[in-house]
Amino acid sequence: MLSKTALTGRLKQIRFVVADVDGVLTDGGIYMDNFGHESKRFSVQDGMGLAMARLGGLQVAFLSARESKSVNQRAKECGVSLVMQGKKQKAPAFAELCLQAKVEPTATLYMGDDLLDLPVFAKTGLAVAVANAVPEVKKAAHYITGLAGGQGAVREVMERVLRAQGSWSKVISQILGHHAEKS
Repeated sequence: MLSKTALTGRLKQIRFVVADVDGVLTDGGIYMDNFGHESKRFSVQDGMGLAMARLGGLQVAFLSARESKSVNQRAKECGVSLVMQGKKQKAPAFAELCLQAKVEPTATLYMGDDLLDLPVFAKTGLAVAVANAVPEVKKAAHYITGLAGGQGAVREVMERVLRAQGSWSKVISQILGHHAEKS
């Protein structure tokens, strides 16, 4: 864990956010019907956090060991164009995402919850574990969220980044301005 001062320093440097899906963007549950169709539960608050990140000038990507059509749909709804699925070896996929985003790993925040995320934690500028992460991931994290995956943890972190970077008020004004225009 980083000190508050060190954490703020790293938050200011973030330009790219990469999130694991199952257990971070979702509560980790996978719902299957009798026909094998899968669905996942995503947090609306996390969706707002992703929108706020983009308004604040951050790039966002999803990185998952599993493959699911619902992840592509959620990415599309949230305006996330960089998505890698079926990547059990996450460190090389993370490096590829950084190349695609044209951002150094040191300017990247990665959110994870389970053992497959640990190799990325060793390469990212800011390793974030959600509150329900496994102990090994929490131990390796620079920051642990107060909220669990799929319960607003992504939004919690996006707010911290935007506040540290001084763009929180601008983002709120943009959101409220867009809302006012639609009314």
